[in-house]
Amino acid sequence: MGKIGRYSSMILVVATVLPSSFALAKGKPKGGKAKEVESAEVSAVAPTAEQLLKDADRARGALEDGISWEIDVETFDEGNQNKVHYIVKVKGVDALAEALAPARNKGEMMLFNDRNLWFFKPGLKKPVAISARQKLMGQAANGDIASTNYYRDYEGKVVGEENIDGVPCFKLELKAKAKNVTYDGIRYWISKSNHFGLKAEFLTVSGEMFKSAVFKYDNKINLEGKQAAFVSQMDINDTLKAGSHTVISYTSPRADRHPDSLFNINNLVR
Repeated sequence: MGKIGRYSSMILVVATVLPSSFALAKGKPKGGKAKEVESAEVSAVAPTAEQLLKDADRARGALEDGISWEIDVETFDEGNQNKVHYIVKVKGVDALAEALAPARNKGEMMLFNDRNLWFFKPGLKKPVAISARQKLMGQAANGDIASTNYYRDYEGKVVGEENIDGVPCFKLELKAKAKNVTYDGIRYWISKSNHFGLKAEFLTVSGEMFKSAVFKYDNKINLEGKQAAFVSQMDINDTLKAGSHTVISYTSPRADRHPDSLFNINNLVR
């Protein structure tokens, strides 16, 4: 090969290699800045309504594995006060709530099988089908005392961002997926930092608010060796009747193993 041929081959090789080298250098700037920019872009992506609801539900009892807690449902209305103590046992979409006190309510039970609900108390021959929307006590509906499954029961949409008591939140609008869920619609504020549901406004089918609730998360539960925050209070207020409200206080949350037979309607009658 002559000199001109050799020079032409060298030029061709250099021209072929240089663009690849420049591309590699461009893709890996010093100090790993490309990875930092990529990470920042990923973290800047807002969570979906579905993910927010899943996370918020988890802190209010929606766990696939077994879990138990106790609650006091206490009503305050025009100077009158009433309280019932329950133990609640949950596994997936099933739940059993049993009244332990006072004596006049002891033995009353509500069984939740997915979205179906039955009531039983001593003296009844068989369980009675009831609605999750029916009033339990004061402003609390039957569906308020079991685990929360807003992800399962409602179509959610993030409609804005607002602060609740100084805490930055995503504001969601929820619409019922079925007629046998607890509410037709909900406005729901979920904190940006830990995805806890901090406030809810419960709506009629026409979109009018008839009651609201605020939540606290002062409980801790041990799940798979890790401590997780768990709801400690739900304070439900009547929109049309000032001063009338119901407080659901949660205590002793714990992971539990519940047999499937516990949630069998045929086993309610003992």
